[in-house]
Amino acid sequence: MTEQLNSFFAAMSDPTRRAVIERLANGPASVSELHAPHAMALPTFMRHLGVLEKAGIVRSIKKGRVRSCHLAYEPLIEAQGWLAWQRHLWERRPEAAPL
Repeated sequence: MTEQLNSFFAAMSDPTRRAVIERLANGPASVSELHAPHAMALPTFMRHLGVLEKAGIVRSIKKGRVRSCHLAYEPLIEAQGWLAWQRHLWERRPEAAPL
């Protein structure tokens, strides 16, 4: 597994980060908008965004005082490809149950 895949799956292990990704699937959003539904301090939330950015899943752009975030699809596509490959291997096993 590549380092990018390792970072992707580590980032996806947290429900807050998954919620951010689900929101960004609808389009870009400001950090304030992303933070609003989460009952945590802004510095804590920013650490979650930092994990997503380090994994390459989220990119941010600062314009003036507003930082906007958007999804970067490359890591999602790589993870999807890896999961599809794994599923193919599992389904070829004689003892595999149909999905």
